[in-house]
Amino acid sequence: MLIYGKQPVYYLLEKYPHRIETLYLGKDLEKKEYSRLMRMGVTIKRIPPEAAQKMAKNGNHQGFLADIDGVEVKSLDALRTKPFIVILSGITDVGNIGAIVRSAYALGVDGVVVCGIKHLNLEAIVRSSSGAIFDMPIAIVNNVHDVLNDLKTSGYYIYGAVMDGEDINSANITYKRALVLGNESEGLSNRVVEKLDYPVSIKMAHGFDSLNVSAAGAILMDRMR
Repeated sequence: MLIYGKQPVYYLLEKYPHRIETLYLGKDLEKKEYSRLMRMGVTIKRIPPEAAQKMAKNGNHQGFLADIDGVEVKSLDALRTKPFIVILSGITDVGNIGAIVRSAYALGVDGVVVCGIKHLNLEAIVRSSSGAIFDMPIAIVNNVHDVLNDLKTSGYYIYGAVMDGEDINSANITYKRALVLGNESEGLSNRVVEKLDYPVSIKMAHGFDSLNVSAAGAILMDRMR
C-alpha cells in the first residue's frame, strides 16, 4: 500500500517505523530533518518531484510517500467485546470516514465498523485520518442490519443520530454502546432507525439544523464517552 502526505507518513515513522517498507522523498529536506529520518532505520529513496507526483496520482504528497505493509482489517467478532463502537451506515466520502476515525481515536472509541461499502479505499482513509486508522480497530461489514442484530444479542444498546432524537446531553449512556452515523445526505434509513434503542440528536442554536456527519459524530462521541 502506498500512502503519502507528511502527517500520515510521520505518524507511522514515529509510532510504527517497522511498517514502512520504503520511504520516498520527493523534495529536498533540511540536513537536520534528513539526518533524523536516517536514524530511524527505514529505507529511504530520493525521487524527482515529477516521479513523486506520478506516484501520488497528482495528490498532495508534500514530498513524503511511503510503501507500507497495509492496514489490518478486523472482524466484527474482534470488536464485540469492546464497550464503545461507532458504526458508519452508508457513509461514502473517504474524507468523512477518515475524519470520523481520527475523532474516534481521539475521543476513546474502541472500534469502528464501516457498513454499506464493498470496496473501502483504505489508502485514502490513512491520509484523511492522519494515520489514526493504524491505532483504531476497524471492521468492514456490508450489511448494517446484520451488525446491529449481532451487537444487540451481545448486550449493546444502539444509539443513532437522527434529527428528532433525544438531546444527547440528557440521554442515558450505557456501558456497552454503539453509535450509528448515517449517510451524508440521507442520514439513517427507516429500517435502521427502527432498530435503535436510543435515537439521539444535537440540539442546535439559532435555528441551524445541519452539521457535517464527521462534525456531528465527533460531538456525539464526546458526549457518549
